[in-house]
Amino acid sequence: MKESMALQSERTYLPAAGRDSLLPFYDLMTLLMGADKARRALLDQARIQSSHRVLDIGCGTGSLTIQLKRRHPETDVVGLDPDPKALARARRKAARAAVSIHLDQGFGDELPYPDGSFDRVLSSLMFHHVPTGEKEKTLREIRRVLKSGGEFHLLDFEGPEKGAHRSLARLLHSSNRLKDNAESRILSFMTDAGFANPKKVAGRALFFGYIAYYQAVV
Repeated sequence: MKESMALQSERTYLPAAGRDSLLPFYDLMTLLMGADKARRALLDQARIQSSHRVLDIGCGTGSLTIQLKRRHPETDVVGLDPDPKALARARRKAARAAVSIHLDQGFGDELPYPDGSFDRVLSSLMFHHVPTGEKEKTLREIRRVLKSGGEFHLLDFEGPEKGAHRSLARLLHSSNRLKDNAESRILSFMTDAGFANPKKVAGRALFFGYIAYYQAVV
């Protein structure tokens, strides 16, 4: 266990805002640019029930995790992120909001949960952070921790053919980070990871670029 934790601490990750220096401003930037509205649409799409256990993978500063718990107070909500600074902010935000959520530090391609632990896994503006070589492994891990009939719901920047490289997306993340976000690539990653019936559910243009919503079932 100690060896595993040490290895994880040596891994690198891309912070939520693209760089640590921007983290204090991340929540305000995303609020002003419509991210909360985009996340509400993701929660609508997921059709979460009070009996569900839900994982927010790449939860960052906890905006979606807390939003989810406020909307569904009886639901068991877990957030996971590799960034301890972002998680510290998430814990402070949860305390101010008086909501009870569980927050873990970890990586999406090594989820610290047993098989079939969750009814829903959500991902909001995170998947483009994952290096190409780790995307399928991350999706396989998500599929592993979902129960039979469970669902994965993904919100992220649209691919370059829809202008995702403009505005905030281009400011915070290099084009290399966004190149895999074409619809065909996302669906291919999901299919290769073993998900059933992956599909793009919706797309819209916001100030910080085009976003897309996807859904896949175990």
